[in-house]
Amino acid sequence: MEISTQPPDLLAYTDSLLTWVSGRGRILIVVHDNPDPDSLASAMALRHFFAMKLNREAVIAFSGMIGRSENLAMAKLLQIPLTPLPLIDLKLFQVICLLDTQPGTGNNSLPAGTRADIVIDHHPMRESSASCRWVDIRPDYGTTATILYEYLKVQGVSIGTKMATALFYAIKSETQDLGREARRADRDAYLDLFPLANKTLLNSITRPSLPREYFISLHNALEHATFYGEVLVASLKVIQFPEVVAELADLLVRLEGTETVLCLGHYSSELVLSIRTSNEEINAGELIRKLVAGIGAAGGHGMMAGGKIDLSDNSEQAIHELENLLTERLLTELQISSLEPVPLVPESS
Repeated sequence: MEISTQPPDLLAYTDSLLTWVSGRGRILIVVHDNPDPDSLASAMALRHFFAMKLNREAVIAFSGMIGRSENLAMAKLLQIPLTPLPLIDLKLFQVICLLDTQPGTGNNSLPAGTRADIVIDHHPMRESSASCRWVDIRPDYGTTATILYEYLKVQGVSIGTKMATALFYAIKSETQDLGREARRADRDAYLDLFPLANKTLLNSITRPSLPREYFISLHNALEHATFYGEVLVASLKVIQFPEVVAELADLLVRLEGTETVLCLGHYSSELVLSIRTSNEEINAGELIRKLVAGIGAAGGHGMMAGGKIDLSDNSEQAIHELENLLTERLLTELQISSLEPVPLVPESS
């Protein structure tokens, strides 16, 4: 097993990784469910890495759906080849990679007990990752895309316009233009990639047309958002795509006087959660894991985190009670007990 937390000699590490992969068969790259720009760009980069260095074509697999307009535009305009994981016969692959996720985190659909040979991620390391063959986990990095950019760079792999655009947009969106959890490595990659990125494609990705469902979710979020001091809890009710929960959490945390936001949405047979905070003393990843302890799965870090809870009862009453439980756990963890709830949008008289 090779475990790395930013290898002191990245060239030697990637040389060894390539040698190991070259002696094996087909390669599968698995990203987390409902993939975001960081996971999409990282997968695109690792696929390019193997193609250029080993002349091997890897398959990129995902589960869930890509619903957010920006992510759909990214996958389409940058021509990222994606295969639904349920269509994959895992027995046909001798190398399995996990990107921007880890075994047993609950946010990827790799079946339990399936080996992951290569794990590359920027979230805190999970115990289950320690048994994998190649582990490069750097929680001090703002994005997984930055790690993959360093792989390409140290190995002298050419980076074309679409690859540069993908990696740049991943860093841009994940760190909010270097304003959220960006480190020096992310800043260096961002500045290196910007001149290479196609600005017309970037504009099309960052400003796509938005579906009606987005505005319905926004309406629900505003109508069912409640203040508890500097904490805001918003219920989006039934949602059409899971990513909208994180998307609106990003929006609501910008609200003046708001420090921490919990967004909740009901998708299929799951309750999807997202936390955003501007308080650097709060670790969103640790916080959300406490919220779903015993009832769901979650992960994250620093200022952003997400999770989901499988619903055994889809009734409106059961979901309402679950949302109340999560709200109570949130307020308890943040030591907020005496504040009266105040609706974001006052009821019409």
